[in-house]
Amino acid sequence: MAQSLTERSRELEPTVKPVEQRMEVAGRTAPPEEASPITEPRRINSASTLLPRFEGQPRFRQTWPLKADANSARLTRSHLRTWLTVMRWIGNVDQATRVASHLVENAVRHGTPLQPGNLVFLRVFGLSDSNDLAIEVEDALPAFPGFEGAQSQSGEVQGRPTGLWWVAHYRGRLSWDVTKDGNGRVIGKTVQAIIPATWDGSE
Repeated sequence: MAQSLTERSRELEPTVKPVEQRMEVAGRTAPPEEASPITEPRRINSASTLLPRFEGQPRFRQTWPLKADANSARLTRSHLRTWLTVMRWIGNVDQATRVASHLVENAVRHGTPLQPGNLVFLRVFGLSDSNDLAIEVEDALPAFPGFEGAQSQSGEVQGRPTGLWWVAHYRGRLSWDVTKDGNGRVIGKTVQAIIPATWDGSE
């Protein structure tokens, strides 16, 4: 049953909070390599939510602010490959890393950087009811032109693979929603891909 906007909003923090540059695993917090005072936009739901809703606390969670430049995809691969290995995620790390880098690259090329700082935000977390991985990227453009086409791709190899096709190829689920600040003002969007931990590429 769909949940009302009021009920959904109560469950989410209606404020803008500092980026938590730290690892959160089963209630234990590990210190970050670098602290960051940058502010991460927090998503509170619009009346027409497109992102799926997840129950329970994530198994783990991490956020990185990334400069929206030519190095962002490379840094995404470096950060995420190392972090998922340390977290001992049971899924295919290379697949998750490739999808994340394409989400970030798509935000840099076709979105609008968040200010101040000229940033996009990469966030990953493990779903509490499975070992699947959620990958989210936030930017300041509150629209996703061509989303229907990106979401409906078959995942079959047809010519040279590009961009968000990799989400479908790895049997992932693509969705998005607008991002709002604590006053309900739309400040951008969140694009999310759910990557299954169990698919081995054999189907």
